[in-house]
Amino acid sequence: MAKLTANPQDMRVPDPGVRALFEIENRWQAWMDVEVALAAAQADMGIIPAAAAQEIEAKADFSKFDQERLADGFLTSGHTLTPLVWELSRLCDGDAGGFVHWGATTQNIVQTGDLLVLRAVHRILRNQFADVLEALAALAETHAESAMPGRTHGQHAVPTTFGGKVAVWLDEVGRNADRLIAAEPRVFRAMLGGAAGTMASFAEDGFELQDRFAAKMDMTAMAVPSRAEGDHLSEYVLLLALNAATTAKIAREIYTLQKQEFGELEEPTPPGSVGSSTMPQKRNPFMAQDIVALASDVRMQAPLALEAMQTEHEADRATSLQIRQATERSCIATGDMLARLNIILRGLTVKPERMRKNLDLTDGLIMGEPVMLALGAKIGRQEAHDVVYDAAQAAATGSQSFLTLLQADERVSSKLSATEITALLDPMAYVGQAPEMSRRAAAAGREKAAALRG
Repeated sequence: MAKLTANPQDMRVPDPGVRALFEIENRWQAWMDVEVALAAAQADMGIIPAAAAQEIEAKADFSKFDQERLADGFLTSGHTLTPLVWELSRLCDGDAGGFVHWGATTQNIVQTGDLLVLRAVHRILRNQFADVLEALAALAETHAESAMPGRTHGQHAVPTTFGGKVAVWLDEVGRNADRLIAAEPRVFRAMLGGAAGTMASFAEDGFELQDRFAAKMDMTAMAVPSRAEGDHLSEYVLLLALNAATTAKIAREIYTLQKQEFGELEEPTPPGSVGSSTMPQKRNPFMAQDIVALASDVRMQAPLALEAMQTEHEADRATSLQIRQATERSCIATGDMLARLNIILRGLTVKPERMRKNLDLTDGLIMGEPVMLALGAKIGRQEAHDVVYDAAQAAATGSQSFLTLLQADERVSSKLSATEITALLDPMAYVGQAPEMSRRAAAAGREKAAALRG
C-alpha cells in the first residue's frame, strides 16, 4: 500500500532517498562512524590502545544502543552528543570505553558526521543531475529542428527551435553540476581541532592525527580546523540555490507554454488525474508548480547559510544550528525538485504543430529581421531597418498583411522580387544554428551525465 503523505502529488513521485538520510537516527550513526575513525587514527599513532579502537568499532552500532538510556540522557544533559558518547562507552568491554571521544570536542564529531551524511546525499543528487541531463539531451536532440517562436520581452522575436531552447537549459544545468563537483574537495573536509581549534588536546600529534582521521573517511583535512569556519558548508547551500533558480526557470517555462494560449508543451498527466474537484476538464501542471515552490524554499536557505558564516569567537551554537537547517532543507527540497523535473522531462508532450501555428500568429512579422538584412545588403542596414519598420508597424496597427505591404513598397520591390520576399517570410528557414546547438548541447549533456555517475 502506498504511504499517505500530506501532499497527494508526492505519492506519484519516487522518493529520491534524501529525506531519510537526514533522519536523526542516521545522523547519530554517522557521528558514531566518526568516533570510530577517530579511535582508529589514534590507535594507528599509539595514542590509544589498538584493542580499544577495535572494541569501539565493534560497539559503535546505533541499533545496539539502549533507547531508554539515550532518551533519559538527552533529557538530563540537554546536550547534542554526550548521551551517545556515554552509551558507546558503556557498551564497550574492559577499559575501551574510557578512550571514546578522546581529545575531541562535540562539533568535531557532529560537523564531520554531518558531512558524511551530506556526502551520501551528494551522491544521490549527482545521479539526479545525470538523469536530468540525459532527459534534456534526448529532448534537445529529438526536437533540434522543431521550429517555434523565439520570444523576448514576452513578444515574438525571431524563430528558434524547441531543441535550441532545451540547449539553454542543458548548458546551465551542466554548469550547475560542474560547480557541485568542483566544490567537493572544499566541502568534504574533516575537522579535528579540539575545543577551540588549536589541537591542544592532541599536542604535537594534531596535524598528523587529523590527516589520518580524515583519510579514514576518505576526506581531506581542514588546514585550519576552526569551529568558526563555515564557508565550505555555506557554499554547498548557495550552489543548490543557484541550481534551484535554473530548475525553477525550466519549470516556469513549461508551466507557461502549457497554457492554452500557447499550447506548445504539456507535462505528463497520468490517466485518472484530477485537476479540479469542480472543473473536470482541468489538466493542471502540478509538478511544474511543485518545482517552483520547492525551488523557492531552496533559495530561501541561501540567506540563512550566509548568516551561519558569522560565527562569534571560536564557536557559536547558533550558527551551527543555522547551517544544519539550511543544509537539510535545501538538500531535501533539491532532491524532491529534481525528481519531479526528471519525470516532467521524460514524459513531456511537445507539440510541434502548435509551435508552427504560433509562428504564423503575426502573419510574417516575426521575420522582420531577415527581410531587413536582405534589403540592407542592397540599400544599407539603417535605411533597410527604417523601411521594414514602416511596413511592420503598419501591419501591426492596420488591416493589410506584412507581405502585402512589403510587396507594395517600391523601396522593397525594386530590390527584392515577390518570390524573394515570400521566401524571406518563411520562419522555418530562419532558425540559424539552433539545430546544431541542440545537438552539441545533447552530446555535452550526455558526457557530463556519464561523468556524474562515474
